Amino acid sequence: MRSAPTILHLDMDAFFAAVEQASKPSLRGKPVVVGGLGPRGVVSTASYEARVHGVHSAMAMAHARRLSPNAAYLVPRFGIYRQISEAVMALLHEVSPLIEPLSLDEAFVDLEAGGHGADPRAVARRLRAEIRASTGLTASVGLAGSKLLAKIASEQAKPDGLVVVEPGTERALLEPMPVRTLPGVGPATAEHLRRVGITTVGEIVHAGEPELVRLLGKAHGTGLHSMAAGLDNRPVVADRDVKSISVEDTFDADLTDRAHVRYEIDRLAERCVQRLRGAGRSGRTVVVKVRRYDFSTLTRSETLRAPTDDPGLVRETARRLMEAVDTTGGVRLLGVGVAGLADFTQEDLFAHAAGEGENAPEELPSAPPPAPERARLWWPGQDVEHETYGSGWVQGSGVGRVTVRFEVPSDTVPGRVRTFAVDDPALAHRDPLPLDPGEAAGAGRGKEEGAGQGEEEGVGQGEEDAQSSPASRPKSRSGGGGGSEPDVGTSIP
Repeated sequence: MRSAPTILHLDMDAFFAAVEQASKPSLRGKPVVVGGLGPRGVVSTASYEARVHGVHSAMAMAHARRLSPNAAYLVPRFGIYRQISEAVMALLHEVSPLIEPLSLDEAFVDLEAGGHGADPRAVARRLRAEIRASTGLTASVGLAGSKLLAKIASEQAKPDGLVVVEPGTERALLEPMPVRTLPGVGPATAEHLRRVGITTVGEIVHAGEPELVRLLGKAHGTGLHSMAAGLDNRPVVADRDVKSISVEDTFDADLTDRAHVRYEIDRLAERCVQRLRGAGRSGRTVVVKVRRYDFSTLTRSETLRAPTDDPGLVRETARRLMEAVDTTGGVRLLGVGVAGLADFTQEDLFAHAAGEGENAPEELPSAPPPAPERARLWWPGQDVEHETYGSGWVQGSGVGRVTVRFEVPSDTVPGRVRTFAVDDPALAHRDPLPLDPGEAAGAGRGKEEGAGQGEEEGVGQGEEDAQSSPASRPKSRSGGGGGSEPDVGTSIP
């Protein structure tokens, strides 16, 4: 463990929801929930105003609607999230060459590698200010001597704060926290520990390493005891090796038609190969994932002779794997992935060509089986442009109508609302407009109840930072939108 707090963990505050509030003046200071809007959708991010009502990431969207019926429920707009993420990561790279991105809104930074080990607090303050000036959004930062403690500190700093874990205070910070705080402790491990009376990190330390090894095995028990004692020597890794690339979709209604299932497998295989090629990789193992109507989940895989990025070969292999799975009861989720990644492609083209005629899967239509005709979909949160009224976003749609609020990020007051027929030729989709940093700075500033000064006393007060306190528990960060394109929903600002 380092003697100085030179590991920085940055986490953008309620990132997706904050971007939506910054983009839409009428939603600033109001509860916003971003995720899949279909019947099986999942919350990706909730604004702090929505979290007051108990809404959190990875929650079923139907449950979120019951908890916060007046929130605005919006589909994700990953294009603009990626643009803002790239701007934030560029600022991090100005601080240090050693950056470990964890997601679009989260990263570790080794300040010592950037020559900033002498005054890490000043660097953290300046970085937060630059992010706010560049994007108008807020970020929470933790500084510590290890990745584990820096992550915990940034959780305590939320929202919009800076927490520093000084050398010698690590044990006091960790001991009162629940065991789920530590990496590698999931629900099953936590329950196993609870049964023997271990519920906090401090109780893990007091139990001793031999007892942890007896309960959890040598590798897991030893590692968990070390982390509970604040010992974490994991370095910041700039280029983490990706082991696989995959895509999956959850369907609003179970797929029961075999031809439709195979069509979706084809579509997923094409998307998977696009990501594979975009990453400049190839892979040897094709994997198919199937979640059936009863929530049972199966995976099937086949390893090829050599790495490939050929869409035809991946598609045919995925089809063949799918044929071995019984889907007569219905399918709620499908996924296709490629593992065993390599930086080159070395296919036996002659063997592939010779095998095309042997047990080749039947040809599928280029479109899924006919479905009831539906009007053009307009999803809440989607960017649109009207020939007369200009730029706006979809507030809701249904019964042949679509409601649009005409406003842009630079507006200081909510825009006008108008309703059109869903097939109005004057209304069209458009790319998101860039955020206006000056206006975005005031967006999403609402705090959770009882957290007006940040989640810890003294945290989140402009440029002030605070010593860590063991009283705060980290949030749970689970991923996830609903996977498939959502049905039309309603947004209530």
